[in-house]
Amino acid sequence: MPKALSDLRSLHLQAKPLAAVLKEVCDAWSLAHSERYALQFADGHRRYITENVSPISHSAPTVLSLTPSNLAEWLLGRLQSGSREVRREALQHLVLLAPDMTFAQEVISRDGLQRLGTIIEDGDDLGEVLALTLRTFLELMEHGVVSWETLSIPFVRKVGSYVNMNLMDASVQPLALRLLESVTLSSPALGQLVKSEVPLSRLLVHLQVMNQQLQTKAMALLTALLQGASPAERKSTSHPPQDMLDQLWQRNLRQFIYKVGRMEPGRPFPTPHLPMAHHLYVLQSLTLGLLEPRMRMPLDPYSQEQREQLQALRQAAFEPEGESLGTGLSADRRRSLCAREFRKLGFSNSNPGQDLERVPPGLLALDNMLYFSRHAPSAYSRFVLENSSREDKHECPFARSSIQLTVLLCELLRVGEPCSETAQDFSPMFFGQDQSFHELFCVSIQLLNKTWKEMRATQEDFDKVMQVVREQLARTLALKPSSLELFRTKVNALTYGEVLRLRQTERLHQEGTLAPPILELREKLKPELMGLIRQQRLLRLCEGTLFRKISSRRRQDKLWFCCLSPNHKVLQYGDVEEGASPPPPESLPEQLPVADIRALLTGKDCPHVREKGSGKQNKDLYELAFSVSYDREEEEAYLNFIAPSKREFHLWTDGLSALLGSPMGSEQTRLDLEQLLTMETKLRLLELENVPIPEKPPPIPPPPTNFNFCYDCSIAEP
Repeated sequence: MPKALSDLRSLHLQAKPLAAVLKEVCDAWSLAHSERYALQFADGHRRYITENVSPISHSAPTVLSLTPSNLAEWLLGRLQSGSREVRREALQHLVLLAPDMTFAQEVISRDGLQRLGTIIEDGDDLGEVLALTLRTFLELMEHGVVSWETLSIPFVRKVGSYVNMNLMDASVQPLALRLLESVTLSSPALGQLVKSEVPLSRLLVHLQVMNQQLQTKAMALLTALLQGASPAERKSTSHPPQDMLDQLWQRNLRQFIYKVGRMEPGRPFPTPHLPMAHHLYVLQSLTLGLLEPRMRMPLDPYSQEQREQLQALRQAAFEPEGESLGTGLSADRRRSLCAREFRKLGFSNSNPGQDLERVPPGLLALDNMLYFSRHAPSAYSRFVLENSSREDKHECPFARSSIQLTVLLCELLRVGEPCSETAQDFSPMFFGQDQSFHELFCVSIQLLNKTWKEMRATQEDFDKVMQVVREQLARTLALKPSSLELFRTKVNALTYGEVLRLRQTERLHQEGTLAPPILELREKLKPELMGLIRQQRLLRLCEGTLFRKISSRRRQDKLWFCCLSPNHKVLQYGDVEEGASPPPPESLPEQLPVADIRALLTGKDCPHVREKGSGKQNKDLYELAFSVSYDREEEEAYLNFIAPSKREFHLWTDGLSALLGSPMGSEQTRLDLEQLLTMETKLRLLELENVPIPEKPPPIPPPPTNFNFCYDCSIAEP
């Protein structure tokens, strides 16, 4: 109790009623009328201890206080005082106690909200008293005992006037904005009133100040107004400028968003503080949500406007500007030509409208295709003509790709999904320009075409390509690039090969094969496994291979056979007939001692392809050619090979390198070594399944203080 010695005791509310505990405490301090007192936690929000809120699990000290009803009555009475200082002290107590549900119910039952509302509406004091009153009012309303819809129109207007004032205490306006946000989210009718009383231009002014709290509350009210508006209101032509979001973009809201991150456009976007990040996420979701009606709307086969849009898409690809299709052709011939060109565009049906009946993406896919054709006409024409002229089943269908890509972008960006109450995942580039979704599509469709060519895909591989593109887009969006150009740079750098490498690395991380102890084990296994690979390569050379001879006229009409002797000392070779089986080594007429071999040559260094020029027809020879130089009567001679396949090239060059004591550096050796390492590591770790492997080995215990111990083997164990 204030001004008294502390009474140290444990409160066992499960053993005896709270009233009995209070009686004992009051008797210890010689206080009469124990029913007028209650216990509060001495720290934090000073919550009251009741039969339902006990300190059983708390070690915090408590303080003896008036009961909630008596204290509420006393504090509300002091609010009627003519002294500003008395009212301020009463409000300070109310702010401290208002978060407690028990106390809040007592205040509300004594018309405390009405008394606080009167102070707010009068507005006699625009400083600390008004700020304390607004904070107390908000804390009481947050308990949900009274609905926000019960607030009066004059009250809401008065709070709105505090937001619109130019010279206002810095602590008042954030509270007023917070109150209006709660009103807007809870009551559609009062939300419309807030919208009319607080113009967007005023909120944008608050967003430009340096007060972070004021910025956050202004953005919170802004997103609340947008959430309260219907899609038609967000995108209506009833009042200039066209819609609420247009007003924001026209008034340079983007500059504020970059200012929040304290950055310049094009530089990495730092993460703003968490509340603001959530509001930017909501703003992004609402902006992208405007695409949902088009995403949910299938193409109308009876719509003249949509038919004209499809024709415009076809004409942009196949008809030069100023020319018309099929001049002088009959109607049937013109329709047949149109249908063929729509198929070249990548539509699956002769009637392209049937492809767009699927929702999602509905008409949003058509909007994307039209935007691409109008704002990137050269890229659009190149995409369509490049793929429509191919006859090798490697063409990338533009329309089918666009439809599926639109679905993919809607899924990644969660178009049409309700806003999360806690999410903070926003992409700064969506605040960088108008039509950000369509611009993103333009970048993504060109990425899809690039990935298609990198994978050398056919129509059967369409789903595989889309999976890779999804991964490319998802990984790049996760980096939160600050601009579309930065997104374009990063996503184009994420090639198909890089995606495969990242997948492999992640798989190894999941399997734990990149942990330091595992890497150390792999290094210890490498010499033994490289010995196995070397043994396999030499055995392959002993088996021998049929090679083709290439004459000066590039005819490959003769065969010759070469193998390594079982003792690995001699290369044996000779000509064989077409269709004949490989001859036994002892029947081969020519021999080359391994000891006479000087070096192994590959590719353009080989003498038999060095003089063939650098044309494309020689590229396959460069990749498969290898030679061995050797001494013959004090002169250098060459034994030249053209491998029948890339695999045979790797096997022979590895085997010859092993014979010469050189490292085996082929791609096939790397793949074989990785496969063997993976298998051997898994076999050795079978007994450690589901056992976490530490990053560092356990510490070695210190040596004993002395070594005066021994084991007497002559003593029989019991």
